[in-house]
Amino acid sequence: MRIPLGSPLQLLLLVCSFALAGYAGVRLLAGDRFGVALWFVGAAVVHDVVLLPLYAAADRALVKTAGRHVMYVRVPAALSLLLLLVWFPLISGRVADRYASATGLSPHGFLARWLLVTAVLFGGSAVVFVVRRRRDTKERPPAVH
Repeated sequence: MRIPLGSPLQLLLLVCSFALAGYAGVRLLAGDRFGVALWFVGAAVVHDVVLLPLYAAADRALVKTAGRHVMYVRVPAALSLLLLLVWFPLISGRVADRYASATGLSPHGFLARWLLVTAVLFGGSAVVFVVRRRRDTKERPPAVH
């Protein structure tokens, strides 16, 4: 039996990825191991028990109302919510002092930037929708009455 291996570059990147992940894990667990473990378990439980049913139900409702055009809303909404989830402490302003002291950067403006990125995502999706809709109507033969 032959083990499928990728190219040498793929193997090198994989080894580097594992080394980086291992280093991050060692650094992360060097402090409060119980707190980190509790955070990971809590995040998994909150995601699987609370968030997943919520956004699955929202997605089902969206598919029922929007039909096949749901991707033009689903993709920008998912990206916007992902950015909100990652940057929520700074968007909400809850950790502004710690952020400024740790990075030396201003914590202000995250809400405005997130709103701008969200607007650009939905605007870009709307442009793609309109362009594809026009292209589809031009390609269809005229209806004969």
